[in-house]
Amino acid sequence: MAAISAADVAKLRKMTGAGMMDCKKALQEAEGDFDKAVELIRKKGQAVANKRADREAGEGVVLAKTTDDNSFGALSVLNCETDFVAKNADFESLAANILEIALDKKPGTLEELKQLELDGVKIEEKVVEQIGIIGEKLELSYYEFIKADHVHAYIHPGNKLATLAGFNKEGINEQVYKDVAMQIAAMNPVAVDKDNVSQKDIDREIEIGKDQARREGKPENLLEKIAMGKLGKFFKENTLLNQDFVKDNKQTIKQYLKSTDSELTVTDFKRYTLNT
Repeated sequence: MAAISAADVAKLRKMTGAGMMDCKKALQEAEGDFDKAVELIRKKGQAVANKRADREAGEGVVLAKTTDDNSFGALSVLNCETDFVAKNADFESLAANILEIALDKKPGTLEELKQLELDGVKIEEKVVEQIGIIGEKLELSYYEFIKADHVHAYIHPGNKLATLAGFNKEGINEQVYKDVAMQIAAMNPVAVDKDNVSQKDIDREIEIGKDQARREGKPENLLEKIAMGKLGKFFKENTLLNQDFVKDNKQTIKQYLKSTDSELTVTDFKRYTLNT
């Protein structure tokens, strides 16, 4: 058996993030070959992943960030099984590193992000590798991005909820951008404006409105009119620009933006929260 020095163990730990004993065992099994040792650690991760495939990875961290010029923002979610791991510094670092790669490479989909490299390894393989190190099911489950003249990212304290908001103008007071991103976090709108609501959602709301009116004993010939009135209320409460501004409910978000700059509006938004 090859002699394994403390320096060798420390080197492998730095390469993989695995525990000291795991690194020592891998090096011993690989007879000092670092490439083989790294592969052994990855195989252990895959083995653990297979065993925990049916586990629920409902915890994790939700992160959002923009490029330095604020023209591109990304939001990603790395899941784990327990809140204990979610608060682990190494786990948080992995999630942050994945997001940085997304900002740098700007992949178009979650699958494209998984194929990018982190420390010379595909991100999806890096996540599997960390499963063996951490001992829990991990999953990179969500990735979205926004390109706009200005993108603002907001992470709610605790890393369980994050938003991105895209705007059609840059150079506005930063507080305005932040207010809108926090509005999205607090009020969970379904679309930017009523024109952005899908026809499927509109049809569903109309049917809900008719059913409610019918159960209240309203005449059949009035159901459509009543449902359309309820649809208007739905637009008001659930589309971002028409929602009351949480910091001043005497004005809508659209009015708040116009009071700042007559041409300012929101072009897109993303929101993700862990259901914990």
